[in-house]
Amino acid sequence: MPKASEVKKGAAIEHNGRVLVVKDIQRSVPQGRAGGSLYRMRLYDVVTGGKVDETFKDSDMLKFADLIRREAMFSYIDGEEYVFMDNEDYTPYNLNKEAISEEILFVNEETQGLHVIVIDGSPVGLDLPSSVELVVEETDPSIKGASASARSKPARLTTGLTIQVPEHISTGDRIRINTVEHKFMGRAEK
Repeated sequence: MPKASEVKKGAAIEHNGRVLVVKDIQRSVPQGRAGGSLYRMRLYDVVTGGKVDETFKDSDMLKFADLIRREAMFSYIDGEEYVFMDNEDYTPYNLNKEAISEEILFVNEETQGLHVIVIDGSPVGLDLPSSVELVVEETDPSIKGASASARSKPARLTTGLTIQVPEHISTGDRIRINTVEHKFMGRAEK
């Protein structure tokens, strides 16, 4: 059983009889308290889809839920559901748009290394690869002679995600993005 301080974003834990996926973690060190940090976690109930906020001490013991990660590809959108196809046995996994609203900004039909998180036979979330390649849909014109380390500008990608890119990047460029930090990593290989 892990301590709260060892739990990472995307992990599934069992808490108060529910299975919860960790969406976000904020660590704080209260003033005047001897000892540990507090971990405020935004959790997502895999059954009801509801958001839950909990705060744990760093020494609190949590229980990981039994989950399976299945490699999958994004297939199509069906109303409020995004449908992913298992790469091995072609099982379709339907995920509600609300449940994966942050992750879907990094996903298109070409995304490799994507995993659907399955708990008790039900798909509950997405596990993104550490980086993805996406195309710049709209950004200010590139500036000739701008160095790679110069100022940055916002760029909207084909999935709707907006990130900061160097000035030499232009509309139509294929770029790599770090999915954890939401940062530009460089132009994609041709």
